[in-house]
Amino acid sequence: MLLQLTGCAGYHTRIMETTAYCGCGQCCSWERGSWSYLKLDFWNRYVSAGKARGADYSGKTAHGTEPLEPQPGLLSSDSLRHPWMIPVRTIFPWLWRHKDGTIAADTKYYPFGTRMYVPGWGWGVVVDRGGAIKGPDRIDLYFESHREALKWGRRRVEVTIE
Repeated sequence: MLLQLTGCAGYHTRIMETTAYCGCGQCCSWERGSWSYLKLDFWNRYVSAGKARGADYSGKTAHGTEPLEPQPGLLSSDSLRHPWMIPVRTIFPWLWRHKDGTIAADTKYYPFGTRMYVPGWGWGVVVDRGGAIKGPDRIDLYFESHREALKWGRRRVEVTIE
């Protein structure tokens, strides 16, 4: 915070290709049950593609956290756009605070902890990496539902990097 107030920590923007993903088996390449147990262990999830095929799938990010979609806080510009959410956020105290979303990026260019603002999605932090994410101009954004991820699709937007 002190670095931002003194002007040492800066923001810069970059046009990036953003794609959406969710925690479903289709987006994250996992399936329920293992063929070695004839799919009778349907409560377990296993990686279904790639180098780790057959390994247990936890659903956590590469940083070891649960993925999140960004959530605006009580005092945010989202409250001005959606005023009907103010009473809801007032009643439930866990909705008062802003939460950054999960971004997957190439960690050679953006190390874990890098904050970014994506217009139309919100603030997020790099806490994951994906096999297809290569280079400084590509990131993945986490969504709670597959439908919302498909709705976002693939977009080129001007991303602000902190």
